[in-house]
Amino acid sequence: MKLAFLGSPDVAVAPLRAIVEAGHEVIVVVTQPDRRRGRGAQLVPTPVKGAAVELGIDVIHDSGALTELADEVELGVVVAFGQMIKASVLAAVPMVNLHFSLLPRWRGAAPVERALLAGDSQTGVCVMGVVEELDAGPVYRSQTVSIDSTVTANQLRLQLCSVGIDLLLDALEHGLGEPTAQTGEITYAAKITPEDLRIDWGREPLEIHRQIRVGNAWTTFEGRRIKILSADLVDDSLRIGRVQPEGRGPMDYGAWKRGVRAADDTWFE
Repeated sequence: MKLAFLGSPDVAVAPLRAIVEAGHEVIVVVTQPDRRRGRGAQLVPTPVKGAAVELGIDVIHDSGALTELADEVELGVVVAFGQMIKASVLAAVPMVNLHFSLLPRWRGAAPVERALLAGDSQTGVCVMGVVEELDAGPVYRSQTVSIDSTVTANQLRLQLCSVGIDLLLDALEHGLGEPTAQTGEITYAAKITPEDLRIDWGREPLEIHRQIRVGNAWTTFEGRRIKILSADLVDDSLRIGRVQPEGRGPMDYGAWKRGVRAADDTWFE
C-alpha cells in the first residue's frame, strides 16, 4: 500500500521500519518539528525523523499538508504522533492509529503509564480508526497483554509495540475489515506530570513500586531531589536498588548511602 506515516518518539520507529521492510511504500512521514535540547540548545530531530531520513522518505511537520497528497496516499498510519489531526485531513486521507491500551480504557497520551499506576492486571493494543474525537474511533484489531507485577513502563511499551506491529502488518496485508465500535467505561490517560511521580512515603509500598516502575519517580534528601530508579517489592516491603542523586549519574542505593554517610534509620523526605 501507499502510506503516510505519522509518529514522533522512539516507540514509533520500529513500526515505521517494519512497514517499509514489509514492502509497503511510505510516501511521506509526518512528525513533530525539531526541538532544541541539551546544553548547547541544538536543534534535534524526532527519532522518527531520523529513521525516515535514513530510509530516504520525505519528511514534513504539518499534517495539514496531507490533503495535497490525498490522491497518492491510500492510508495514514499513526503511532504516537503527539498532535490532534484536523477533520479536513481525516476527510481527505483515511487513517488508523496503533494505540497501546484496550480501548475505551486509557484513551489519551499516557496509556502505558496510567495502566501501571492504576495497578491494571492487563492492557493491550488496538488498531483503531482515527476520528476527530480523541481515541474514539472504531477498533479493527486488538490483542490483550498481561501486565507482569515487575515490568517497567519501558519494557511494557516495547512488548506492546511488538504485538502492535504484528496487528498492523496483518491489517495492511489482508485489509482492515469491518471495525467494532468501542464499548465499556471510558477512562482517560492524562499526560504524566512530575507530581504524579513524586513519592509519598506514607502510601502503600505497592503503590510506590508502581510509580518507580513507570520511571522517573523521585523524592528528596536533605532538600535535594533524588530519583529512585529501581526497587523490588519483597514481603510487602520496598527494597531500593538504584538511585540517581541530583546532578550525578545512576548508582547503587547502598553506595549512595555510604557516600552521604546516612544512618540506617535515615529516610527520604
